[in-house]
Amino acid sequence: MTTTEATPAPPPAERIPPRDADAAGLVHRPGRWIDGWRAEDPAQWAAGGRTIARRNLAWSIFAEFLGFIVWQLWSIVVVQLPAAGFAFDAGQVFWLISMPSLVGATLRLPYTFLVPRIGGRNWTMISAALLLIPTVALAVCVSSPATPFGVMLFVAALSGFGGGNFASSMANITFFFPQKEKGFALGLNAAGGNVGASAAQFVVPVAVTIGAGTAVNLPLAGWIWVPLIVVAVVGAWRFMDNLSHTRADLAASLRAVREPHLWVLALLYIGTFGSFIGFAGVFPKLIVDQFPRFSSIEVGSTAISLAFLGALVGSVARPFGAASRTGSGARSSR
Repeated sequence: MTTTEATPAPPPAERIPPRDADAAGLVHRPGRWIDGWRAEDPAQWAAGGRTIARRNLAWSIFAEFLGFIVWQLWSIVVVQLPAAGFAFDAGQVFWLISMPSLVGATLRLPYTFLVPRIGGRNWTMISAALLLIPTVALAVCVSSPATPFGVMLFVAALSGFGGGNFASSMANITFFFPQKEKGFALGLNAAGGNVGASAAQFVVPVAVTIGAGTAVNLPLAGWIWVPLIVVAVVGAWRFMDNLSHTRADLAASLRAVREPHLWVLALLYIGTFGSFIGFAGVFPKLIVDQFPRFSSIEVGSTAISLAFLGALVGSVARPFGAASRTGSGARSSR
């Protein structure tokens, strides 16, 4: 009688990762697409998911930071226009301030749905590259006081590209983090972007007056951001990822329009972020007109605008509220 040695049974199929899966069980495909992302899986999160999520968050913050800079450029550029030889009336100036906000707010709707359609990394690259259009156009149009107001208004509208970046950045990052860490991650993402409004209002007055004597080198208000935008595009291409499981549920979004709580939250949002970005945009012009003695600090031949302080305080406060809310939710779930 012949005996044969028993062959061990193979492990269950679900335990055999695909050949190209990493230690976290994630499959990486060309184009930096990731399959099998499960943010709520503690094992996957500890095995490498956290590192991937934080890397994407860092580059998302940088791209969104530049988006807010571009969105708020005209809020501080208009204050410098008289010194550059432009003679627009008050109504025209406020149109230049308001148009980027109007366009940016409108673009948030399509930008939100583009992340699941083409990938968060891909859309970050595209939306960051679009920022080159308003920055270069601004540098060109402010180089001559003969530029018609209509052209200036159109270029100001192009800065709305930066406003749309906030929506797509938040929509992308929300897929990367587990619920217990989502609040702080999104708060940090928002704060890092919002501080771009403060950065624009601080850097532009310094950049355009250094070495310019009594005049201003206003085209620098656009040119100085071009290298950073290129870095953001390359960084997103090299270090960010697309998650294959993301979906855009347009039908659910349309159903939400009929939900009364949506409109209550929208009203609250108008009084919070809406007021933040609106007041930040008009603040430089307001203090120059009403409080000229306190509008800036003279450092040598450079005037540092005080307008950046309001946007800075609002931006820095954002993640703390999100962290408090996340911690509360975590405690209640336990």
